[in-house]
Amino acid sequence: MLLLLSKYKMKSIFVVDLGEGKIENVITQSSVIHMLAECAGLHWFENWGTKKLSEVGLPMVTGDRLIKVYEDEPVLQAFKLMRKKRIGGVPVIENGGNKAVGNISLRDIQFLLTAPEIYHDYRSITAKNFLTAVRSYMEKHEEASPVSEMVTCKKDQTIKELILLLDAKKIHRVYVVDDDGNIGGVITLRDIISRLVHEPRGYFGDFFDGVLPLPQNSRV
Repeated sequence: MLLLLSKYKMKSIFVVDLGEGKIENVITQSSVIHMLAECAGLHWFENWGTKKLSEVGLPMVTGDRLIKVYEDEPVLQAFKLMRKKRIGGVPVIENGGNKAVGNISLRDIQFLLTAPEIYHDYRSITAKNFLTAVRSYMEKHEEASPVSEMVTCKKDQTIKELILLLDAKKIHRVYVVDDDGNIGGVITLRDIISRLVHEPRGYFGDFFDGVLPLPQNSRV
């Protein structure tokens, strides 16, 4: 289950009762993180959770590998990148620097249809102006804005602190920044789950042949 939710890039897994042929439950990446947060205080979790992010190989995506858009780029470019790269969100970076001014996720595409100040100009509105327009729209409707908060962490924080943060905020990614606020990487739910499991060679055999695209450099 952990392998499917991490290495094989599934966001959710159905739990099926083979006898009844019915779906009994659904396990998501978020539910695994919540389960880990509930384990705080247990010996095995504290032993692992007190390690710093860098000690467990996080963030896995750093530097030039980080997929991002700049604040003056069209917001449509952000959604095109997410579709092309099959990711759930991208940071919006200030021009001429490396500091993030916000985050755009797949679910934010709804505002291209529901917010008048956005959808009238959706082909040309920039990523920065999109963030501003969404915040204004949400404030006007007295709702919590999903793009108002750029959640970040530092490399010297512990894996436990990160898990508790992700679970409390109900988010799918946290951006790693330095003391000056420069963005240096991203950590997703999938990344954390992958730190918990190792796939023995040939574990799935040919089970996924023709069903799932194998990860690059896979030895399975």
